[in-house]
Amino acid sequence: MLQTVDAPLVEVHGVRHVYGDRSSGPVILDDVNLTLRENEIVGLLGRSGSGKSTLLRSIAGLIRPTEGEVVFPVCSDIEGATSVAMVFQSFALFPWLTVQQNVELGLEARRVPVAERKRRALEAIDLIGLDGFENAYPKELSGGMRQRVGLARALVVNPSILLMDEPFSALDVLTAETLRTDLLDLWCEGRMPIKSILMVTHNIEEAVLMCDRILVFSSNPGRIAAEIKVDLPQPRSRQSPAFRALVEDIYARMTVKTGASPIGDGLFPGTGIGMVLPEVNTNLLAGLMEQIAEPMFGGKADLPDLANELMMEIDELFPVAETLQLMRFAELGGGDIRLTPAGRRYVAADVDARKQLFARHLLSYVPLATHIRRVLDERPSKEAPARRFRDELEDYMSEDYAEQTLKAITSWGRYAEVFAYHEAADRFSLENPG
Repeated sequence: MLQTVDAPLVEVHGVRHVYGDRSSGPVILDDVNLTLRENEIVGLLGRSGSGKSTLLRSIAGLIRPTEGEVVFPVCSDIEGATSVAMVFQSFALFPWLTVQQNVELGLEARRVPVAERKRRALEAIDLIGLDGFENAYPKELSGGMRQRVGLARALVVNPSILLMDEPFSALDVLTAETLRTDLLDLWCEGRMPIKSILMVTHNIEEAVLMCDRILVFSSNPGRIAAEIKVDLPQPRSRQSPAFRALVEDIYARMTVKTGASPIGDGLFPGTGIGMVLPEVNTNLLAGLMEQIAEPMFGGKADLPDLANELMMEIDELFPVAETLQLMRFAELGGGDIRLTPAGRRYVAADVDARKQLFARHLLSYVPLATHIRRVLDERPSKEAPARRFRDELEDYMSEDYAEQTLKAITSWGRYAEVFAYHEAADRFSLENPG
């Protein structure tokens, strides 16, 4: 937008959010501070579990932070207070209401007179390009059109701040690109009744394409790891050298190693069996190694190029890449991923040799796998209930993360034939492994 950045609309001071018991529950956000000013689009960029949506909901007033505060220091709109409206990832429309009725909901809740309600709703529908569909029902609309209804419903209340939680992620690539471009056009032309946009995204290129500032979140707990100002003029070209350089820089920042940990700051908080693991299919692990080993990459791939080649966003690519790093099949750094000698051996091996190599690395580098195998080895029955390991994990992490971690290790252990798992009995055993 061509206007200069002006007064602050919202300030976040020391926000911390803990789920469950505030003394022992998992920390989702920790000491987050930010200021959103007029006439800017700010992106919250990071992986799942970094607390971006939690922060957005805290600003919207949908949840209350465990610590810290969200302050609206400026009286901006016609009703005498800074107001917010939110566009969700899911379309969140009432299927029994027409487009116009869905858009009017917020106005109806504010007891806006019927005539004004209708006028404002029709103006918003026209603004977002759905003129002629006022009486259609959501089931008659495409995904992109349904999300436009969600956008109109947010804009019709004339908010000071538009909050968007991955608004394009449920759409196909072409539809998302069209809606993204239309939204940017409306913003740059000053046609939307809002003063600022704060959006959550997992897509690095989307953040660079749309935002004036990008706040990069680290994970577990979520903290602002970097603030990046985007000085590129609108409209922006994905092919321009400056655009590509900024995308590369963000990938590099998100793959930097911190401290002595071999995996850096990523999806694996904790140590020992308290390490949170992502549910990553072994086929994806093998497929990514095979792709990196292709002649076009030669064992080392630039992450932006790899993401484009595979049509994957960071939230899809990073868990796979970091799992390979955890298992010492690959190394991440400087925005690149390179196969280790073990990764190259895996790609070149046959099915049985791959399993044996995976098993050695699983037991060497993933403490939970070693722990489960040791317990099974020591028991005369060579069996143990899965509940025993879930309970142990819940001493280190939330119930949901414990379930996710156990599912991940179960999948990897079965593939490697390190142990077996019997779903009906919910028990681990050494029935199949030798």
